[in-house]
Amino acid sequence: MKVVYGERIGQTARLSVSCSAVIFDEDRQKLLLMRRDDNGRWSLPGGHMDAGESVTEACAREVLEETGLHVQVGKLIGVYSSPDMILQYADGNRYQTVHFCFEARPLAGTLTSGTETLELAYFSREELAHLDIMEHHLQRIEDAWAGNLLPFMR
Repeated sequence: MKVVYGERIGQTARLSVSCSAVIFDEDRQKLLLMRRDDNGRWSLPGGHMDAGESVTEACAREVLEETGLHVQVGKLIGVYSSPDMILQYADGNRYQTVHFCFEARPLAGTLTSGTETLELAYFSREELAHLDIMEHHLQRIEDAWAGNLLPFMR
């Protein structure tokens, strides 16, 4: 997957609802990232919502598939829906997403890479500067660390 910016392509992209989870360590000093198998870049665990599920169910499912963790989906960090950011997949599909980013807390499971995950690790804010993180996840990460009571709308 790659991200296309500044190209309002309107009708050539489909709308999709997606979600991601920010999972902090117990001290809230580090957060969990996954290295994707499709592009080798780091991102928050998450993905597209399937028909028949809520955004919180989708978030919990995606986290389980990508990390092996069962989570309790909690606080909404933000909703992200810029028409200037399009996700383009290797199969040619292009999506403008309405994305919900949540904070989640592990309940059970063992941290294990899934079929879409090359690597999983917790990183501090300082360590993030040295990683190749997907650009659209950087804002979500910063918003999570901001600790606002109300969600961001971006």
